[in-house]
Amino acid sequence: MKHTLFSLVVFSMVFGGPLTAAPKGAARPKSPASLTAAELAATIRPSLVKITQIGREGTDGIGSGFVVSADGLIATNLHVIGEARRLQIEMHDGKTHDVTVVQASDSHHDLALLKIDAKGLKPLPLGDSSKVRQGEPIVAMGAPEGLGFSIVQGVLSATREVDGQEMLQVAVPIEKGNSGGPLLDMQGNVLGLLTLKSLKTDNLGFAMPVNELKMLIEKPNPVPMSRWLTIGALNPKQWQTYLGAQWTQHAGVIRSEFPGAGFGGRALCLSTQKVPEGTFEIAVTVRLDDESGAAGLTFCSDGADKHYGFYASGGKMRLTRFDGPDVYSWTILADVPSDAYKAGEWNTLRVRVEPERIVCFVNGKQAIESDDAGLRGGAAGLCKFRTTVAQFRNFRIGTDLAEKPLQPELASQLRSKVEEYIADSATADKTLDGLLENPAAARRVLVEQRRRLEEEAAKLRELEHELHRRAMTKEILAELAKPEPEINLLRCALLLARHDNPEIDIATYLNSFKAMVLDLKDDPEISKGTIPAVKRLNRYLFEENGFHGSRGDYGSRSNSYLNEVIDDREGLPITLSLLYVELASALGVQGVFGVPLPGKFMVGYREGPEGELQLVDVFEHGKLVTVEQAALDLTEDGHFPEGALAPTTKQAILLRNLMSSVFDDSRSLRESLPYLNLVLAIDPQSAAERLTRAQMRQRLGEKTGAREDVTWLINNFPEDGPPELMQQLDRWLQSLRD
Repeated sequence: MKHTLFSLVVFSMVFGGPLTAAPKGAARPKSPASLTAAELAATIRPSLVKITQIGREGTDGIGSGFVVSADGLIATNLHVIGEARRLQIEMHDGKTHDVTVVQASDSHHDLALLKIDAKGLKPLPLGDSSKVRQGEPIVAMGAPEGLGFSIVQGVLSATREVDGQEMLQVAVPIEKGNSGGPLLDMQGNVLGLLTLKSLKTDNLGFAMPVNELKMLIEKPNPVPMSRWLTIGALNPKQWQTYLGAQWTQHAGVIRSEFPGAGFGGRALCLSTQKVPEGTFEIAVTVRLDDESGAAGLTFCSDGADKHYGFYASGGKMRLTRFDGPDVYSWTILADVPSDAYKAGEWNTLRVRVEPERIVCFVNGKQAIESDDAGLRGGAAGLCKFRTTVAQFRNFRIGTDLAEKPLQPELASQLRSKVEEYIADSATADKTLDGLLENPAAARRVLVEQRRRLEEEAAKLRELEHELHRRAMTKEILAELAKPEPEINLLRCALLLARHDNPEIDIATYLNSFKAMVLDLKDDPEISKGTIPAVKRLNRYLFEENGFHGSRGDYGSRSNSYLNEVIDDREGLPITLSLLYVELASALGVQGVFGVPLPGKFMVGYREGPEGELQLVDVFEHGKLVTVEQAALDLTEDGHFPEGALAPTTKQAILLRNLMSSVFDDSRSLRESLPYLNLVLAIDPQSAAERLTRAQMRQRLGEKTGAREDVTWLINNFPEDGPPELMQQLDRWLQSLRD
């Protein structure tokens, strides 16, 4: 996306003075002369910085960055700064500054802007990454492996799409610590930010185009460092960490990085939940990014060096008793392979601790049994070893956590239904023994059978998906059936997101929302009236927590999913308004409601029933606008149609949220159909969506469904409707019967 006006402003700021058009016929100014790598190094060095994450045990990570404004704005990658960590900026001369504000962040483009209290810095000029040419000479600068500032010269290999994002491919090595450093042309203009190292060769890397950074500069979402330190931090009321490492939590998943301070990189994260006396069980689902490391469950812990551990290690399952800080005080009770463990995937570990024995399970299958009783009591939680990055979710403590088998009669009924579903297009498996007498014929039969089974598996996957979607629809409809004041719109929106992603833990996001409510519950401005409360909500959401409208990827599905809006603090007008209205409602703020304006959803508010209606543009950082201003911006004649300013219902808000993701250009017809089904389940009287679904069903070859929709349109055709349209519907229905 080009931002012409902003590019002109930046150019003017960098090179000084206003820009004016060249006189007609005037000679075109010459391009600035190229510099040598040595000259660039000398010129650019004062603008480079080293960024250090500082944790409890000292340095947690190092990256690079560069100055983009004289008053202390620093650009880097988002992954360089992490979450819940104090950040320190080291300048070229060794001076250090603490980061005071995360001025902007963008998880989609892996970019961040940091603010330090400094003046008179030397910013780097920003180039235009849309005009880069293949084979163009470039230089990359940074602090590899945390060493002093360095420079490497190469060429721009190409522009390539990586995970849906256009990147600059460069023929230069990118090392740990280079991330966030500038990629420059030979005139010293920044073309991109070093981001990824190629897995294929050391002499190949990628950079995020600098034009994406310009959008962050133009539309920041500042978060004070005091607030940033709470983002991703574990709740101390629920977890206590020991022996270092970096433990963070995001979207219900706990993540552990960096080696712990214990021998072998051991680190613990203990739950504050009380362990039942006598027999108890603990369980967690865990995934390792590197199977040479180890991670899993710890239990019977004294909060220091004594505890058990049951974890995956080198692809095997291990049960260890730790009686001290070093390897000589460890006892490996079992170290066994397990067919149930799936390397690189999510695996559920469960331990049953009885007075005289310990039984360990992987994905429901017993892996280890030990009669060791050396440790009992204490706390339980998570453990990690070595340098692997481990992720944990769904940690539980109880007396019996085993998955309960289905009742035989129910299981038989369900299996029968599934078999009936498959039998529509598949026959039972044939015995292959007789076919093996003729190998050529046997192979043909095997291929046919495999293809048949693959088709059956595909149908079962679709059946599973449809079952989940209908279950979510049922829950949404049950919520919407409640009286309007009792509808939990936040939960509905999260169910809408879970309709797409079954892994979403709704309880985690509801708890995150409750934490937001607790932040403001006792704030005096909230109780002073609607107008003071709205101003406080604006500061809280947009100034203190960095919520903002989507900058450059407006059509991304992530902007429609409330869970991702909460995670990334970026969304559409409808999703940001939904969060705003629900927060105001939970805090008891009167007179705040959603307003479905044509072209942009906004939040309306008024002080008392007779108060003047005012609007909050949540997409523009909570900007307060009058009705007149909004009408001039959103309509051709400067007037809203009748009813446009009326407060909308929770169902209408949810439908607008849903419709923002239905007709995604990236979805196929078959992928879009479940969303249209959900729209019509919520609003069965929507003739426009009924017509669209009939057309989609016909194009997909689903004549029965298309006939149902066209029949509904005929039966519900308005009495004063155009006769020729009714005739078209009749002809359409007849064609579907042929």
